[in-house]
Amino acid sequence: MSDRGPMLAQPLPRPSAGRIAAHLGLLLLGAVTALAGALVQAAWFPGGLVLALVGAAGLFLGGARALNSRGGAVAPAVGWMVTVVLLTAGRPEGDFLFGAAGGSYLFLLGGMALAVICATLGPGRQPVGGTVRLGK
Repeated sequence: MSDRGPMLAQPLPRPSAGRIAAHLGLLLLGAVTALAGALVQAAWFPGGLVLALVGAAGLFLGGARALNSRGGAVAPAVGWMVTVVLLTAGRPEGDFLFGAAGGSYLFLLGGMALAVICATLGPGRQPVGGTVRLGK
């Protein structure tokens, strides 16, 4: 056991400016992916829905792998979810982007499920050092 105490008792390191910029970039990419997915899933129903969900899953999992943390999946997922929720709201003129068809609900619920799955599969915080192996 290290003299610094258990991993959960250690403070988190301060995020760098590059890491904050990467999270903000992923948040913006999540919003753009949601907008593109909303347009594609309605245009080519079965294939467009699959393409939109695969693109969202690729962004969520890619963000987690690129930043080597679960936060890399959460940032684009937040951007995706906020954008999709804002796009579901109708306007006073009667304009809307999502119809009341099943594909829109599959896109909304499927994307949320993929966001949770990808954030769960992302690498968590790991202890550093050679003496952190269990059983030593």
